[in-house]
Amino acid sequence: MSRSKRTGTASAAATAALDHARQAAAQVKPHASGARTAARRGVHRARAVAAPQVERAGKALEDSVAPKVSAMLSQAARRLEPPKARRRRWAKAAGISLLTAAAGAVAAVVRNRARPDSTAPAETDTDSAAAAATMLDENARTSADADVDGQVRTS
Repeated sequence: MSRSKRTGTASAAATAALDHARQAAAQVKPHASGARTAARRGVHRARAVAAPQVERAGKALEDSVAPKVSAMLSQAARRLEPPKARRRRWAKAAGISLLTAAAGAVAAVVRNRARPDSTAPAETDTDSAAAAATMLDENARTSADADVDGQVRTS
């Protein structure tokens, strides 16, 4: 058989097969569209029936299995967590001491600034200076002195 005869025969067979396929498709097309509609209805019905059942099963699992799974996961997490580092309590005490010392130093500075200078004369009035001298003299007379043996005497 020559090459051209083989090509022609194959081409004729392919054309005949294509014609048969088109005829079969034309016959099956109405049935396929009906089957597609029926399948859609069947899937819709199945989903409508299955949805409440799946919902009930989900609720049952949520109430019974979920707490157990949650507890197991929490327990595993506690086992995995590394131990907490110990806190240095001396650092807290040192901080409190440092703050107390700083507050005391600030209070001392404020107190010294608020007090008038002791080297400057408070009053320049001669009458008040004389009155202060007489008060000192009276205090000296009424002061009590203690002897070596513990007896008190006034002068």
